[in-house]
Amino acid sequence: MKSKDRAVMRVLSGEKIWPPPIWMMRQAGRYLPEYREVRAKAKNFLDFCYTPDLATEVTLQPIRRYGFDASILFSDIFVVPDAIGYPVRFEEGRGPVLEPLSADLIDRLEQDRAEDHLKPVIETVSRLRAELPEETTLLGFCGACWTVACYSVAGHTTQDQVAARVGAYKDPDLMQRFIDELVTASISYLIRQLDAGADALQIFDTWAGVLDDTGFQRWCIEPTRKIVDGVKAARPDAKIIGFPKASSARMQAYIKGTGVDAVGFDWTAPDHLALEIQKQVPIQGNLDPMRLVAGGKALEDGVQHILKTFDKGPFIFNLGHGVTPDADPDNVARMVEMVKQG
Repeated sequence: MKSKDRAVMRVLSGEKIWPPPIWMMRQAGRYLPEYREVRAKAKNFLDFCYTPDLATEVTLQPIRRYGFDASILFSDIFVVPDAIGYPVRFEEGRGPVLEPLSADLIDRLEQDRAEDHLKPVIETVSRLRAELPEETTLLGFCGACWTVACYSVAGHTTQDQVAARVGAYKDPDLMQRFIDELVTASISYLIRQLDAGADALQIFDTWAGVLDDTGFQRWCIEPTRKIVDGVKAARPDAKIIGFPKASSARMQAYIKGTGVDAVGFDWTAPDHLALEIQKQVPIQGNLDPMRLVAGGKALEDGVQHILKTFDKGPFIFNLGHGVTPDADPDNVARMVEMVKQG
């Protein structure tokens, strides 16, 4: 089967398919007992991402269990700064911890080391394409530069990314230097994923919604546009999904400014705004992940509402953000069943 004939790829090319194809963000994750068993074999999270045997296995697990129409590479947004020499580690119960941003640290970054450093991830992509069912779309991804950079100013996440926002206001030139390094590394990384077998790509900007209008243009739209332009200059047929969380009111500007082929909405997006965007580009979303935790009527009402609302145009069913560790695997199965029934 050619890449363009897979269901998700047909939607990304503007076709309406019903029932819609379905996958979910973080579908390989801690809510699955089989994932937890494999995760225990790695000494830390980055080693987990850089071990093709383990990363391939956990990527395939939700495909085997649920038959999702797309599989997304199991990795992490922080492999990009790690690959160019920005110190990153993961702490249990705290998540990613980066060295606080400084001019000296940026001076020490090395783009040339990224290719070798990321070879295990690219190997995982190749293995996935060989092992996935023929009809399953394989998605590669990277983190958007602003979201990656958010963790660098204080060295860790802060409430509403206050540290990153203040840092960007106080020293925008320093932030710009780091963003530019991330843009360069991300373009190369995404092209390599496509060449290794990824059918399409997604750019995750989890913290886009904390920015004011000026910041959204500079730190969200502009770097994403550069990544999209850089990838498409090398691979003109590439399909790229943008996911700027909590940014539905700015989605028109985001699409126009970045050139992405499709967009994902989080669960807070008003239906009328998403429907207007669906007239322009394919959309993806947007079930509240907490409905998967609640199950029952809350889950079924949420799924039915989305199916009834977005049935007029190109649409990929997904969550409004990643599935959480406390989601019941049986509730995920019920969601998939409902979507496939249309």
